[in-house]
Amino acid sequence: MKVLVTSSLYPTPGAPKVVGGAEIFVNRLVESLVARGDTIEVVRAASLPDQKAERHNDVDVYSAPIRNIYLPFTEQRSAPLRGVWHAIEDWQRTADIVGARIDAFKPDLLHSNNLSGLTTGVWKAAFDRRIPIVHTLHDYYLTCPRCSRFSEGRACKHTCFSCKLLTISRRNATRQLRAVVGVSQRILDIHTELGLFADIQTQKVIRHASALKPLAPSPEPTSNVLRLGFIGRLTEEKGIYNLVKAVGLLPPSSVRLIIAGYASDELRRELQDLAPRATLEFLGFIAPEKFYEQIDVVVIPPIWEEPGPIVVADARAAGKPFLGTRFGGIPEAVAHGAMGWLTEPDPQSLADSIRQLLSKPDEIAAMVKQLSLQTNPYTFASVVDEYRDLFESVVESRQSA
Repeated sequence: MKVLVTSSLYPTPGAPKVVGGAEIFVNRLVESLVARGDTIEVVRAASLPDQKAERHNDVDVYSAPIRNIYLPFTEQRSAPLRGVWHAIEDWQRTADIVGARIDAFKPDLLHSNNLSGLTTGVWKAAFDRRIPIVHTLHDYYLTCPRCSRFSEGRACKHTCFSCKLLTISRRNATRQLRAVVGVSQRILDIHTELGLFADIQTQKVIRHASALKPLAPSPEPTSNVLRLGFIGRLTEEKGIYNLVKAVGLLPPSSVRLIIAGYASDELRRELQDLAPRATLEFLGFIAPEKFYEQIDVVVIPPIWEEPGPIVVADARAAGKPFLGTRFGGIPEAVAHGAMGWLTEPDPQSLADSIRQLLSKPDEIAAMVKQLSLQTNPYTFASVVDEYRDLFESVVESRQSA
């Protein structure tokens, strides 16, 4: 099968930028499909001026020039500038490089992922050439210019007027899709409840699975200090501020918070100031395997509708239980076999839940043991199987139409 994949970011040696889990997932999926004999090309949004095409791991990767007032995924811009950028983004209708690659590559199908910088023009390029389109929802781009449905420190329950205005074209363009995939039922439901995809018959949930190799069971803790871990972007919506505040409410000798992810010196000082007596250890960017070796429980504390955090799947593969908030795809993960506890996102509730864990070390040890004995039938190979089956069914339905 020949598939053209689009994604806002796609890491290569020439442009290694990674912002979140979506581009990591797309990279894994593409390379897994290639390993199974499929031919894949990728088009991403240019994150550098005059970005050249690259061939990496048997995949040709092209960069679409950005027709806007600045390149995305760079430094933070003022609110007025962002508003202009999103207005231009919403009304773009063309994606020349996608059209050119379709004409040259002749794919059986277009698989689109995050669209920021590329726009729904990628769909029009495929639709006009009668190429079926499968879109995976990793964020809220179709209903929110910021892609997060998060504003003023909380998850948005309703779509504000400015978001409606700045996403008119995006919502209308969804009629061009043949199938839509949610990385959780929650992200799919949020979109359908807002009236999107009403005419799209194929709506499917394909959850994340870890690409980590199962790790050996950890030895029993050698001290009474509970090692909590956080891995990911250190941003407000990810809950890192609430988590640090929660740790600051606990006896300093009872917990250590081990943080993996980029943190500037300024951010490190800011976080430490929120909990002056707490032990915070910053690892920076680190291989997930190395991170999980150093913790007892991973904390996943988002305060937005986190679509489907890969960290839940990675924690399961690493044999670590998690403490998560009741947002997005996290409760679904528990229902599907992930091992952990759910709590509210505010600092006091997080602190109370951590106290409960401190009082039940045997429960943590039993959960770790259960994870080490658990055979997980749903692996990343399962995810690839589901996508291949979906792609094949969409292509077959197009051929028989």
